[in-house]
Formats: sequence, C-alpha cells, structure tokens
Amino acid sequence: MVNQTQNNFETKASLPNASASLVLGIVSICGSFIFGLIGLICGIIGLVLANKDKKLYFAEDGVYSTSSYSTSNAGRICSIIGIVFGVISIIFLIFFILVIFTGTSTSVNLKY
Repeated sequence: MVNQTQNNFETKASLPNASASLVLGIVSICGSFIFGLIGLICGIIGLVLANKDKKLYFAEDGVYSTSSYSTSNAGRICSIIGIVFGVISIIFLIFFILVIFTGTSTSVNLKY
C-alpha cells in the first residue's frame, strides 16, 4: 500500500481590491508632491477601495487571506498619507497664488 500524503494547506482567496488600493495609495503619495489634486483624487479612491476590502474581510471571516488584508491595509495607510499631503499641497498652492497676486497688484502703483 502506497502512503499518500494529503496537502492540508487551504488556499484562501485574496481581497479583490487589495493591490489596487496599494497602488493608488502609492500614486497618491507621489502625486501629492507633483500636483496636489492628483494625490487627493487617487488617495480618496484608494481609501474607498481599502475600506470596502476591510468590510469584506471581516464580514466573511476565514475566506480571505491575511496577506491580502495586510496589502489592503498598507494601501489604506498610504492613501491616508497621500490625502494629507495632497491637502497640504493644495493649501500651499492656494496660499502661494494669493501671495503672488496680492503682491503684484500692490507693487504696480505707478505715480506720474
């Protein structure tokens, strides 16, 4: 009789948006330094996808792998950081534009 060993490892499914939320989180961090609006948009989308994955992971316990949850959670954290940097970048851009326009309008006082 041949001794057959069975593979007891179960392959669990990965969360559907784990990779997408991580990629969008990284793009939001990079995009917030280039132009704040890109980082803000990608960060919000990545955060929404990561939150959907988090709800799905806890709703169906034991179906999804913990590595995909970790990936989704990393995407969530990166998205939050990208949103914060994007908001700071937009505030700085608005402040910079206001300073330039108010500075040029007051310095162009020509007296004849």
